[in-house]
Amino acid sequence: MGFGAMRLCGPGVWGPPKDRAASHRVLRRALELGVNFIDTADSYGPEVDEILIAEALHPYPDGLVIGTKGGLVRPSRRWDENGRPEHLRRALEGSLRRLKLERVDLYQFHAPDPAVPFAESMGALADLQRAGKIRHLGVSNVSVAELAEARRIAPIVSVQNEYNVADRRSDPVLAECERLGIAFLPWFPLGAGQCLGARKVQRVAKRRGATPAQVALAWLLARSPVMLPIPGTASLAHLEENVAAAKLTLPPQDLAELG
Repeated sequence: MGFGAMRLCGPGVWGPPKDRAASHRVLRRALELGVNFIDTADSYGPEVDEILIAEALHPYPDGLVIGTKGGLVRPSRRWDENGRPEHLRRALEGSLRRLKLERVDLYQFHAPDPAVPFAESMGALADLQRAGKIRHLGVSNVSVAELAEARRIAPIVSVQNEYNVADRRSDPVLAECERLGIAFLPWFPLGAGQCLGARKVQRVAKRRGATPAQVALAWLLARSPVMLPIPGTASLAHLEENVAAAKLTLPPQDLAELG
């Protein structure tokens, strides 16, 4: 179980948190609970999230993997694609500076830019990987065809697409990740809370003495061996609840009911 740090920022993933120390405590507690992968992006805040991670955790312990992303920008509160090579180079340098790293473990292209050929964006990131500033490359919000195109340019170790009990549009991408042995990181693993109200999720939760969030996360873990959920929260209680879901094993009848 990883940790998605997006929600540590202010409301709407914009600006700093109201309680900076509380965000630091959540990050440190995640590591105490055994989390060794943290997902962030330069657009979270923007820039705030990466700074919070460095404030709380640097110097980083051995074994901690930090994955960040570039390719989305936030003019006001919008999320706009920017896959221009010159932007991606600046974005990576900024992430390295804020995270206090010389090389990022996992750098993910946040989203294809309709205004820029996908191969140009990925080619720029492949160049940065060859320059030693990126250890591993990943992609996000991609189709099967875009994943194949990315793999023709550079080795890809992860895909991050929206996926949860209620939204399975990325089933073909997940199947391709399984075939290739590539990690699949579902964003919005709880459907922004929407799938927690589903009756079937609530029935299984009641039967297992668990919370709906734990059932939704346990379903993801059971769904595929390449699945790495990254639930995010600014609450210590929700963090502990989410991490505990890794110990919840759903029997076949529950998995069948959830579909």
